[in-house]
Formats: sequence, C-alpha cells, structure tokens
Amino acid sequence: MLELRPLTAGEEDLFLSLHEPALVGVQSVGRDYRELASLGQYRPEWTWIALRGNKVVARAAWWAGPDDDRPIALDWLDFVPGEADAAVRLLREAGFDAEYCLLLPPGWRDEPAVRVAGEARLEVAEKAGMKPFVERLRYRWTPRDGLPARPERLVFREEPDDDAVLDALRRIVHGSLDAHERQTREKDGVDAAALEELTFLRWMPSPRNWWRLAFTHDGELVGLTVPGRNYATPVIGIVGVVPEQRGHGYAYDLLVEATHLLVAEGVEEITAETDTTNTPMAATFARAGYPVTQERIYLK
Repeated sequence: MLELRPLTAGEEDLFLSLHEPALVGVQSVGRDYRELASLGQYRPEWTWIALRGNKVVARAAWWAGPDDDRPIALDWLDFVPGEADAAVRLLREAGFDAEYCLLLPPGWRDEPAVRVAGEARLEVAEKAGMKPFVERLRYRWTPRDGLPARPERLVFREEPDDDAVLDALRRIVHGSLDAHERQTREKDGVDAAALEELTFLRWMPSPRNWWRLAFTHDGELVGLTVPGRNYATPVIGIVGVVPEQRGHGYAYDLLVEATHLLVAEGVEEITAETDTTNTPMAATFARAGYPVTQERIYLK
C-alpha cells in the first residue's frame, strides 16, 4: 500500500533515506536539504514523500525564499527504480502550482545514464500534468575566467525611483526573447510583464543601490543592468536593452558593468542564466568569459 504525505517537523532523516545516484537534479550539485530547511527555504509542508511500509520510494521538495508564503519551484524530485507511478501520484496529491526546475550537467543528452535519469523525471512531471516550458543555460563566472574590460561606451547611473525602473522595464520587455517575459507579455500585457520583472528584482535580498540604468553619452536610455544576490549566490539579475538600442551589442556593456560591480563587492563567483533559444544573449555571455556550467529544463 502506498502512503502519500508531507513531512512532519523532525523527519528530515526519513526524507533523506532515499538513496539514488544523484546524476541530475539539485542533489547532483550537492544541495543540502537540512541546511536550506533550517533557513526556511524548504519546509515540511512543502516536502512530500511516498512510502511503502517504512521505505521512501519517491520524494519531492518545493523551494522558496524564507519570506515567501508559497512555493516558488519544485526542484527536488526522485524515486527508486520502478516507482515512477508513485512519483506521479505524489506530485498530483501535493497539488502545488509551481514550475519544475530540473538541473542537468552540460551536454547531458550525450551521457546515456544521465539522459535516462533526466528523461525519467521529465516523464513523471509530464504525466503529473506539467508541460515543457523552456530550456536554459546556467553560467558561473569566477575570477580565473578573467574580468573583461569595460567598453566605456555607456554611462551608468543609480536610479532609486522604482517608477523610473518600471518605465524602463516596460520598454525592455517589448520583443524580449526571454520565455518567461514573453509568456506574461502575451497573456497579460506589457505592464504585467514589466511588473513581474520588478517584483523579482525587489525579491532578491541584495542592496537596491546596485541597480543601474544605462545611457549613451548623449543621454539616451539604453537599458537596465542589475547585479544582485539570490538566496544562494551573487547573480546577474537582469540585462535588458530597450528596443531602439538593440543591434549595437550593448548587452555586453551591461553584463560587463554588472560583473565589475559585483567584483568590487568582493564576490568570488557570479551565476547567470539565459534561454537556449536566446542566442544573442548566449553569445554575450560567451564573449564576456562566462562558461556554461549547467543546463536547466523548466516545466509548468
């Protein structure tokens, strides 16, 4: 008989009793469930297990920031061989409305064992009702990758007024290649897409005064760059160029400026992401010396 339920406080050992090769997912990058649970990023009521007797045969954990009141993403999902159906039932029973983020090593489709593990999880998520949304590349810059020189083509200014930033975001989301921005823009309009980006930037627990608007030397707005920190690492929060300034390679200038600002804060690593279909931004990261260290697949 299969029992499906959330954890109760103090059952971390039970959740972690399922042992698997950790070829994919957050486990493959050394995610420490206990540490993040102690920080309020995993919570018992958002962590579910499937039990046969005393044995955990499938498990799932949803993640969020410590101040969030609902899960943001499912990022921990695995199951023992032969228990894929239990994992499907687990996701359905939990019923959280949050996207699934599957972490994968670069070139994962070329490694047979890794591909099997990844595709098994994707199949479970789809059977539970999710649909593939977007594939993304994740980058990790460290000082050994080299600090690119500032092009000095633009002027960067702090902008304390959120309304001014929101105005810039309204322009940036027009024609954006980012799948999340495009989905919100097409479903709910430009204002909603811009506000969603602003809400994300505010959500990051990094200083507000790191945000920069970029201008030409003639004073024309070029875009917005926001170096930041999420709850794990320093990040490139956004690099956005307004439509009329696209085609000049300014995304590179914005990315380099954000990198310099974070380095000035003493960071030792910077992570960033872009959609695999956003080839101009992928080329910008490559030009700035950001290596691809991970692939991610999102389902909704």
